[in-house]
Amino acid sequence: MPIDGLTTIRSSFEPKETIDRLEAAVNAKGMTVFARIDHAAGAAAAGLSLRPTEVLIFGNAKGGTPLMQAAQTIGIDLPLKALVWQDETGATWLSYNDPVWLAKRHLLSGETEKVASNLATALHGLAQAATARQA
Repeated sequence: MPIDGLTTIRSSFEPKETIDRLEAAVNAKGMTVFARIDHAAGAAAAGLSLRPTEVLIFGNAKGGTPLMQAAQTIGIDLPLKALVWQDETGATWLSYNDPVWLAKRHLLSGETEKVASNLATALHGLAQAATARQA
């Protein structure tokens, strides 16, 4: 079932390789990685089980600041984040919030729509670099 504003792409790689590839792609674009959160490790530390589930939080001020200048509330959704997770069948997925959807959520319009669209294009490229085998 689709979730409004959420893009989910199947990965050709295992979860760890997918998130490592994503982090490498983010770094290669000169963006900052702010955090990498391993939810499965947190669950294990609490004595619980969870399939591989990891979040990468990243971005850069040039991309996010114009959106926050237009509506500071979008700061709740920035910096960008991507979730790499494994489903019950063992398939690996990468999910992220569509920046265009985020802009609409915070009632942005005009020039900020172009900024959000550029972020969406960049995020899609990062997701493809992390999930797709090169031909």
